[in-house]
Amino acid sequence: MKHLPLLLAASVFLSACASQAPSHIALNPQVPEVQTQTRSMLPLAIETIDTRSANFIVRFNNADKAAKLVSPSEAPRKQMDQVFREGFTKAGYQIDPSSVKHMQIQIEQLLTDVNESTFGFEAKSNIIINIIAKNSTQELTKRYSARGTLSGPFSADFATLELEMNKLLGQLSGDILNDPELNNFIQQ
Repeated sequence: MKHLPLLLAASVFLSACASQAPSHIALNPQVPEVQTQTRSMLPLAIETIDTRSANFIVRFNNADKAAKLVSPSEAPRKQMDQVFREGFTKAGYQIDPSSVKHMQIQIEQLLTDVNESTFGFEAKSNIIINIIAKNSTQELTKRYSARGTLSGPFSADFATLELEMNKLLGQLSGDILNDPELNNFIQQ
């Protein structure tokens, strides 16, 4: 009987810890495989901006409750800027902020909508990145997008959502870095 209050306190503490869900998604986009585009180390200025209207990247929709919004643990703008700087360097360009060849990378959408039901979940991801490339006389604007759908039993776990978003970010950045039209424009 003496141990009952201690046992109750321990069970309440452990149940509170067990119900604590993560509050952030940790994106970790990697530099994809990049084809060499030029051997002359052309200078290129790169600027990455986030034009999204909200900071969250995952929205858990619940029909009868308010949606749960999950933010990234690190700014996607900063992470994608690093991916593109490394990627364009691997492609043969020299990153130089004073270059007349300038590329603005705009993160327009980065969102996964998760709908949960009694028997499972469905997550739909949508990523849109706009590229505005300028040289001394012309401008090229191009929009890239990637979509993915993921479903499974029970509820969606953060690790699965992170893997899906990172896979889509890798696919999309690979499409941009290896795009022949974009690279031909930069080299003009």
